Amino acid sequence: MDEEHLRPVTIGVAGGTGSGKTTVSNQILERVGSHHIAYLPHDAYYKDLAHLSPDERARVNFDHPDSLDTPLLIQHILQLQQRLPAQIPVYDFTRDTRTQETITVGPQPIILVEGILIFSDAELRKLFDIKIFVDTDADIRFIRRLRRDIEERGRTPESVIQRYLTTVRPMHLKFVEPSKRYADVIVPEGGLNFVAIDMIADRIRAMLQQRAASY
Repeated sequence: MDEEHLRPVTIGVAGGTGSGKTTVSNQILERVGSHHIAYLPHDAYYKDLAHLSPDERARVNFDHPDSLDTPLLIQHILQLQQRLPAQIPVYDFTRDTRTQETITVGPQPIILVEGILIFSDAELRKLFDIKIFVDTDADIRFIRRLRRDIEERGRTPESVIQRYLTTVRPMHLKFVEPSKRYADVIVPEGGLNFVAIDMIADRIRAMLQQRAASY
């Protein structure tokens, strides 16, 4: 059996903030089986800002590719593709700092990577066998972002709105939306599109069965 056949299937799920890409990823994990999948969220790879003051952290553009340690993500994907474990960072969004903890992700026949900017980086993009873009209307995405940042990340409504207008929306138009053209599959309506999710899960299960003898 050749090396290409032995290599894990690597899947990328991209889309704007609040598009439902995490829901789609969770649906894939549930339908295919999380025990078959090494899951890497790009959000875990934000650069550590502990050296900056709280005011300086508040001014960082978290929606620009430079805010993420993408080379480390690429390194971890390559390790998992070589069937080696990877130590995934843990990011504290309430403080905008990387914690001292890491999570060990072991090699699996499927690697699932999720993030808003994963298709905007050419080096990262070429690692994916399947590229899925979750496409959702801007107003729905904003409402979801507002709710999440208030409830989960301790933001004020004013700060969420300000960040959306100054960085989230401009960066979406500059980096995220153009990256949609690289997708193999576009899923409208995010995690509510169960027909598309079922079709994707069926395809992944079929690929998993084809490679099952390798693991």
